[in-house]
Amino acid sequence: MDKETILKELQFKAVRSSGPGGQHANKVSSKVELSFDLENSSGLSETEKSRISKKLVSKLTNEGILIFQCDESRSQHKNKDLVIKRFFDVLETALIVKKKRKASKPSKSAIEKRLKSKKANAEKKANRNKPDF
Repeated sequence: MDKETILKELQFKAVRSSGPGGQHANKVSSKVELSFDLENSSGLSETEKSRISKKLVSKLTNEGILIFQCDESRSQHKNKDLVIKRFFDVLETALIVKKKRKASKPSKSAIEKRLKSKKANAEKKANRNKPDF
């Protein structure tokens, strides 16, 4: 993943933030919308693209574009920095390859210990019953 190339490919759009806010919110476009064309990116290899598209299938549009929004701050510049940070965090987590699980067997002593505890438990419960005369 080449961050500099990806940063150049990002497209930003400033939009008016939703919700209450009075005169300031009505005249200032502080919300930032980031869009990234995953399919036509030259900053990612083909394997990285396929891995990201599999993991982020719910965040992708039909055209294969990732869209992120941020309106946490009243400053457009802060929102732009926040959305870029969030975008790269999501990309990095999507690129993490999980370790394959190795099947393991419990040791003989562990099996024996488990069976002993089961036997003791069964005996304890059997002693709770009324005795047969």
